[in-house]
Amino acid sequence: MKEITPEQRQKALDILIHPSDSKLITHLNACVHCGLCETSCLFWKTFKEPKYIPGKKVDMVSSIYRRYCTFLGKTVPKLNHAREMDENTLTEMIDSLFGACTMCGRCVKHCSIGVDIPFVVRTGRRMLATMGLVPETLQATVDAAINTGNNMGIPTEDFVDTIEWMEEDEEVPIPLNKEDADVLYTLNPREPKFFPLSIAAAAKIFQQAEVNWTLSTEMYDVTNYGYFSGNDAEATAIAKHMFDEVHKLHCNTLVLGECGHGSRALRWEAPNYLKTHPDFKIITLIEMLENFIKSGRIKVDKNLNTKKYTIHDPCNIVRNGGLYNSLRYVVRQVVPELVEMDPNGSDNFCCGGGGGMLAMSEYNERRLKVGEIKANQIKATGATVVITPCHNCVDQLTQINHTYNLNVEIKSLAEVVADALVVE
Repeated sequence: MKEITPEQRQKALDILIHPSDSKLITHLNACVHCGLCETSCLFWKTFKEPKYIPGKKVDMVSSIYRRYCTFLGKTVPKLNHAREMDENTLTEMIDSLFGACTMCGRCVKHCSIGVDIPFVVRTGRRMLATMGLVPETLQATVDAAINTGNNMGIPTEDFVDTIEWMEEDEEVPIPLNKEDADVLYTLNPREPKFFPLSIAAAAKIFQQAEVNWTLSTEMYDVTNYGYFSGNDAEATAIAKHMFDEVHKLHCNTLVLGECGHGSRALRWEAPNYLKTHPDFKIITLIEMLENFIKSGRIKVDKNLNTKKYTIHDPCNIVRNGGLYNSLRYVVRQVVPELVEMDPNGSDNFCCGGGGGMLAMSEYNERRLKVGEIKANQIKATGATVVITPCHNCVDQLTQINHTYNLNVEIKSLAEVVADALVVE
């Protein structure tokens, strides 16, 4: 634990003392401690320890609020379980709010009164970020995005080399920095680093749909780990970089690549960070693929895919993004056999890689342990291919696949659609 200055401590407390609106105070005071949220959480279901109950994480933040913002907490703190924001409390906050929560929102669905638990968790993360207490590995990911334009620090020349290699190997054009294109497409940096075939798959689809599109070499990263770190200033800077790039290239539509939190951070959170509505259209690749198929801009044949498929629903795309029907429509058009996980859709379990967990190596063992829930879901379907439109999920599911010997393929949505393309 680093030494916290009085100024840093006060800035953290000011988040509770001077909230921007009444939402925070409402949710800090709303929990009735019924415990219904516990069985919704993959961490509690895995470890069965009280500290993993989502309501306990809410109480961790609200106990500090009671201590510094209420009369009883200031005068007789023990009477209403108010806590000092001391070293022990901060250490506990880091472990619980960063290391034991993916902010998936499943607990909200099971809460008897709808407490927005991820919102409270992120408020706690904002407090920790103000004091410089973001886990180093997560902060390094944010720093890379701020300093290099992508969260993996991929040099521009390496990115261009990967794109040119894909163009030559897959015989498909992938335009870079094209001005006045209709579409600026974005990627998760895991794609050029580890999964370049998913870039080629999207390019093949765009070619068949005759899309006037481009990638930017300056800002292609759809992710925003500032959303997970709780540092609003850095989240704002990343979002602004993307918005500025759309304007610089004079594009009409920003298409968000396959990344759950990236879609949320750019589509729903960025206008709050930037305090402005975008003057261009923002949609996800899922919605674009749905439109292509329905309008006939691409033709697909599900019989070109011959295996048994299931879907993992990314939390920020389905439960928190409302794209359940769009995702199902696309998948059912391109695969011959779909077996759903139980539960699925808005009630589906997180893969365990969200909330910045993939970036925080100090929690790897815990992350893979909670992933057993997803592993068992996959096994129960009998599927041989898992489709998920999120590359963070792809990475976590790939590690789960190896850890639990599932012997399945993990594929992005673009790859499965590209495999079913009727090329004209």
